[in-house]
Amino acid sequence: MMRGTKTVLLVVLLMFAGGGAMAAASPEPDQPTSNPDVAATPLFTLTTFPNAWHPKRDLGPQLQIFSDGRAVKYVDARANGHLPREALDAAIAETKSLATVDFGDPTVTDQGSQIIDYMPQSPDQEAHLVIYAPDFTTGLTDEQIAARTRFHNLYRTLLDAFIHD
Repeated sequence: MMRGTKTVLLVVLLMFAGGGAMAAASPEPDQPTSNPDVAATPLFTLTTFPNAWHPKRDLGPQLQIFSDGRAVKYVDARANGHLPREALDAAIAETKSLATVDFGDPTVTDQGSQIIDYMPQSPDQEAHLVIYAPDFTTGLTDEQIAARTRFHNLYRTLLDAFIHD
């Protein structure tokens, strides 16, 4: 249920951003023909939404990672690649660890957000980590700032672990 709600919310956001954003947000990576059991739904999706006043129109994900390690990076152009198994396993463990952590809400508004969606085949294991105003810490506790640092490290580690095929 949560996955469907998030998908509908993303589609609505992209519709308001304009038709060009829909095309940028929806490309599917090529599915391998050798393993039909690999789900078409990414295991991880990393997304950064810009500040509300930013004219950015390509509001799709930055990186999608599948359970078999295949990955698609959408930074300047679509790039197919993969993540090493050890990086993927470490990311899963850290994501689960961060699932119950309080990231806080800074005292600023309209400053964008970063999202790490972890969606394994079992929906009860999903984790949706969201950082609002990722560049601000005003009004946060030391624990919330430390949690945000862990989130940023995980996000960066996943992006950096991407290997072009």
